[in-house]
Amino acid sequence: MTVAVTDKIYVKNHRQIASQLDTRFPKSAFSGATLDILFTGDLSELNEATRDSVLEFAEDFLDCSCESNPYCGHPEEKFVEYLLDLRAQGLDPESMVDVMTDDYMVYAYPGDLYSFLDDAIRTLEAVEELADVDGRPDQADRASRKKRELSR
Repeated sequence: MTVAVTDKIYVKNHRQIASQLDTRFPKSAFSGATLDILFTGDLSELNEATRDSVLEFAEDFLDCSCESNPYCGHPEEKFVEYLLDLRAQGLDPESMVDVMTDDYMVYAYPGDLYSFLDDAIRTLEAVEELADVDGRPDQADRASRKKRELSR
């Protein structure tokens, strides 16, 4: 069984935030209880910098019109796109962690991001080969381009 990379994204200063909100929630940024706090919780007790980061996270990843939001899977998809975009900008996993921490007060372990990126490259290699076999050169080229973006 594989674990999604979003299961390995954690809230920075978790204990401090839980204390400020006078509540308990998991350290994992994408767990249901954490999303509940971010999506519907009262954030007025947070200091301004933390509240701004939490609201930015909610705005960028939890903004979805699905009826089951934030449990529809779109927040995780958006975050994966964010990670792939950071990598496409040429950032290594250590730098990606620094940026996500600065942007949203969340973090991951660089090794988890290396594994995620390696899996993404292997998936793109398979897509490229299958597209070639299926006679879809445009899809094969697209997969090859994406693979090169992630491999730099």
